[in-house]
Amino acid sequence: MEAVSREIQVPAHELEAWRRVFLEGGMAGLRSRGGDPEAQAVKQAQAKVGELAMRLELAEMLLEKRGYGEELTRLKKSRGF
Repeated sequence: MEAVSREIQVPAHELEAWRRVFLEGGMAGLRSRGGDPEAQAVKQAQAKVGELAMRLELAEMLLEKRGYGEELTRLKKSRGF
């Protein structure tokens, strides 16, 4: 955790908070396995979106740190983000 924190310049406590939210979402999904299949699908999709958002944010920070900030900004503007 500390190595990733230094690498992407995000405080370790923030990374730990992201990790905790991700794991809690997974545990909630496991607890609700016997319920409505549609609700389960929505929860799974929400968990996946959260995971992908976290990965995207980490990747963007790493790209910026490695000097690709301007290219990233240009790409986001061209895609309408």
